Amino acid sequence: MHARAKWIEDDRMTAVAASGHSVMVDASDTKTASSPLEFVLMGLCACTGSDVISILRKKREPYTSIEVSAVAERASDFPKVFTKIALTYRVAGAVDRKSVEDAVRLSKEKYCSVSAMLEKTAEITSTIVLDSDSE
Repeated sequence: MHARAKWIEDDRMTAVAASGHSVMVDASDTKTASSPLEFVLMGLCACTGSDVISILRKKREPYTSIEVSAVAERASDFPKVFTKIALTYRVAGAVDRKSVEDAVRLSKEKYCSVSAMLEKTAEITSTIVLDSDSE
C-alpha cells in the first residue's frame, strides 16, 4: 500500500492512494476540503462500517441501511492526537440487536485496522441505534 500528497497552494494538497483515487486535503482554517484528521475519522467510520456490513451479510441479517458516525476529542498539546472517540452505529431493517452487537464487537476486537491503530491513544466507545429504537 502506498500514498502521496502534493502541495497545491496555502495548506491545500492533493492526496492520491495506490488505487489511483485522489482527494483534496486542507489543513488550514478555511477548510476548503477535509483536514487530515477528518480523513482519519472518516476512515475509522468506513473501516468499522464495512466490517459490520460484511458480518451482518454473512449472518443473513436483513439490514436496509447502516451509518456509522464519530465524535472525537483531541489532546490539547501537540501532537493533538485523538483521546476519545464515540462511535454511533445506526442500523435499519429487521435485524437482531445481538447480531449487530456481535458485529460491532468483532470489528473492534478483530477486524478494523484503523480502530486498532487509534486505540493506542484514544478510548473508543460504541453506541448502537436500531431503527426500532428511535420510534
